Amino acid sequence: MEQQRLSNGTVLIVGAGLAGLFLALKLAPRPCVVLSPAPFGQAASSAWAQGGLAAALAPGDSPKSHAEDTIAAGAGLVDPDLAHLIAKEGPARVRDLQRIGVPFDRDDTGALALSLEAAHSHARVARVAGDLAGREIMASLIKAVRACSHIRLVEGVSARALLQHDNGQIGGILATNGSPLRLEADETVLATGGVGGLFRVTTNPVEAAGHGLGMAARTGALIGDAEFIQFHPTAMDIGRDPAPLATEALRGEGARLVNLCGSAFMAGYHSLGDLAPRDVVARAIAKEIKAGRGAYLDCRGVLESHFSHHFPTVFAACASANLDPRTDLIPIAPAAHYHMGGIVTDLWGKTTLDGLSALGECASTGVHGANRLASNSLLEAVVFADRVATRLREAPLPAKAGGRGDLPPILPQADLQHLRMAMSAHCGVVRDAHGLNALVTTIGDMTATIGYANELVVAQLIAKGALARQESRGGHYRSDFPNPDMTGVRSLVTFEALL
Repeated sequence: MEQQRLSNGTVLIVGAGLAGLFLALKLAPRPCVVLSPAPFGQAASSAWAQGGLAAALAPGDSPKSHAEDTIAAGAGLVDPDLAHLIAKEGPARVRDLQRIGVPFDRDDTGALALSLEAAHSHARVARVAGDLAGREIMASLIKAVRACSHIRLVEGVSARALLQHDNGQIGGILATNGSPLRLEADETVLATGGVGGLFRVTTNPVEAAGHGLGMAARTGALIGDAEFIQFHPTAMDIGRDPAPLATEALRGEGARLVNLCGSAFMAGYHSLGDLAPRDVVARAIAKEIKAGRGAYLDCRGVLESHFSHHFPTVFAACASANLDPRTDLIPIAPAAHYHMGGIVTDLWGKTTLDGLSALGECASTGVHGANRLASNSLLEAVVFADRVATRLREAPLPAKAGGRGDLPPILPQADLQHLRMAMSAHCGVVRDAHGLNALVTTIGDMTATIGYANELVVAQLIAKGALARQESRGGHYRSDFPNPDMTGVRSLVTFEALL
């Protein structure tokens, strides 16, 4: 096995999405190494984000209002102090991105063009090139990090396990780059993304299958709110895997949700209609589809001749299916989109294991609660990346490199597809005890045969968390327990406690 010991004080960043790259930039002058399993920008969910980054930037808006919207969307499980923290720090992080070179859209007056998205009380989503925010932000970050001497970028390395000392400290990773690789580091940061690839229908890259979360769970890190998955209501149902996303900003511009008969149906489900919180919209669409009425996004009349300019990603995806959103209805279905749960961290990104930090979608900060507010994901990523960098930039890093570790088994492709089918069938938009028990049994049987593959560890955390939460709240809906439990709290577990 090849072995490398990073120089003293070097930070090892696992993941090259927005969170990992922004952290790397902010760490200067502290040296860091950024690992990516694929060419930079290709396997990161950040590059696929369409809406943009939410921040209180408009006249009349305020961090207080943004925090209140975040808390309301989170269905009672958001940490209010953290909601106010990210809302307060958000505008400064947008300015950081502008200085890096991100070309945010501007209106005719030269001010930032801000979009209204669901459950926001103000237009506050800063976008880039219409619906290409994620791609353009990532392009700017990649260009910036390639120019920095304190950052070493390493492509083609897949992290598989954490190195751990007998006292619990983390000292690097075990990975593969065609052959086993041991990387020892004094501080390891997981910025590995979400879990959408564990579901048959997802808007995420299929590589986003919870590997970082599985690595942390297998070493005893505290995991929070694993059962809370946000299903984006308007994935395009055009037979592609992953499913292309029809951004929520379309509804902010006036698009309507209709059934096969052309009837708008959301008013019957929520007072906010088409701009209701995502979990409500996802369940409504799922119900319309199950009832045989179908669900479609009606963009006719929205921006008209300017559609292809404002929403080029949506327009291109429609064209690939021989649809023209200016004249045709877009078939839609809910898809696994964002994981509110993850590795529990404090407000500085520290996990419960010394030497290990986490940020971005793989972390559970307490910001999102049971249901993430639209476009708060990119915001949380940059705010916490800045906070982790502030903690690590100049502080002495005691030598922690090294430790023991074992590579977990690789989940064969056929078994992964079987798991994805079972997760979507039994742990999707609507859940119940019968389906969840069947899913837990399926995962257990696969584990008994294959071993503790990271994907199976994470799937078990999600399934058992959903089974234990006997209520409906945010992104977790139980048809056998349809009402919220007013005493409900965040779920905090270790994987060992579930065995």
